Amino acid sequence: MTRLTTLVLAMVASPAFAASGPFFSLRNSDFVVTIAFFVFIGILVYFKVPAKITGLLDARAVQIKADLEEARALREEAKALLASYERKQKEVKEQSDRIVAAAKAEAEAAAAQARADMQQSIARRLAAAEEQIQAAENSAVRAVREQAISVAISAAGVVLAKQMTAEGAKASIDAAIQQVDAKLH
Repeated sequence: MTRLTTLVLAMVASPAFAASGPFFSLRNSDFVVTIAFFVFIGILVYFKVPAKITGLLDARAVQIKADLEEARALREEAKALLASYERKQKEVKEQSDRIVAAAKAEAEAAAAQARADMQQSIARRLAAAEEQIQAAENSAVRAVREQAISVAISAAGVVLAKQMTAEGAKASIDAAIQQVDAKLH
């Protein structure tokens, strides 16, 4: 109510009212406009428009408050969801680190096994090569011996053929037969 009074006094004291003659005359347009304004304000008050506007503003304030509460709840839910995702991300990172560490360990073990297998393979190949070398050496020695024996036999045959007489050949054959006979029985 004090506002309304202050408003009316401010309108009455304005310089526009001083210039048009007596204020309280229906010929004064400012007075008529002022009366129309007060009638309009009265009609608004009679139909309780300020209360309705206040009610609408209060309803809007309640709606805004509810929206703010919902926004706070959503914010808290988002924080909880973010924390959950961060925990999951941390768990996934730890799991991936464990997988990488296990893969590295497995790769190192596989590399060590491959080195061991390679060393065993090299050792087997060396042993096989040494056996082949030994077999070739034995074969060569045997071939040389056989060649030496055949050369010695042919040389002995030539020497014996030159030195042998018919009687010596007969005695030698008889001795060989006896020797074979003794070994076979």
